[in-house]
Amino acid sequence: MHSRFRNGLADLPWLTWRGRLLLIALVFITLLTGTVDAFAHAVTEGDKGYIQEISGVNLLPFVYLGAKHMMTGYDHILFLFGVIFFLYRMKHIAIYVSLFALGHSTTMILGVYFNLGINSYVIDAIIGLSVVYKALDNMGAFQRWLGFQPNTKVATLVFGLFHGFGLATKILEYEISPDGLVPNLLAFNIGVELGQLLALGVILIAMGYWRRTSSFLRHAYSANVVMMSLGFMLVGFQLTGLFVS
Repeated sequence: MHSRFRNGLADLPWLTWRGRLLLIALVFITLLTGTVDAFAHAVTEGDKGYIQEISGVNLLPFVYLGAKHMMTGYDHILFLFGVIFFLYRMKHIAIYVSLFALGHSTTMILGVYFNLGINSYVIDAIIGLSVVYKALDNMGAFQRWLGFQPNTKVATLVFGLFHGFGLATKILEYEISPDGLVPNLLAFNIGVELGQLLALGVILIAMGYWRRTSSFLRHAYSANVVMMSLGFMLVGFQLTGLFVS
């Protein structure tokens, strides 16, 4: 963990940090309870109905749906935010984002092609745990607990595979026609990657401004605590849905 990051913890205004964490958590809970479909990034009825009515190769609609899915997939974006949190060089960002893309592209395409759907609540809970994992990793928790640093590239790829199964599960909900399945899947994946690049661009711009201020290292720990809390909330939400559905 960055030495200035560790030193900044001593200057962390605890009451202010707790107040911010509570406020963000309350806002997230409010949004979560008011927009369940959005935070589960489930298939909307309009999109599902449209896809069920068409057949054959429809590249542009699937590109749009893939981009829309990624841009509204808050758990994917949270994980991506955690992955690049302490990455400063574009070379390193490109490596990690490529590993994540490789993972979720592989399981998404294979999962849909071979009809390997997983219970959406279970896979989304695992995706929530990936957010928790990355937040703990950013806080240096595994070095303290285990005495060594797990391979972050391998972890990014593995969690990318789980994220891909989440995407596959959602695509299977579309009940898309087998006619033109492979081209449509590739188009959907292109849309996902475009949505990911757009989300990444927004994150990098915001992080670029934040990193230029002295508050970044002072509040980096608390930001990851918030991210970890949101990950646990996503897990709790999905597990609740699993048991009450």
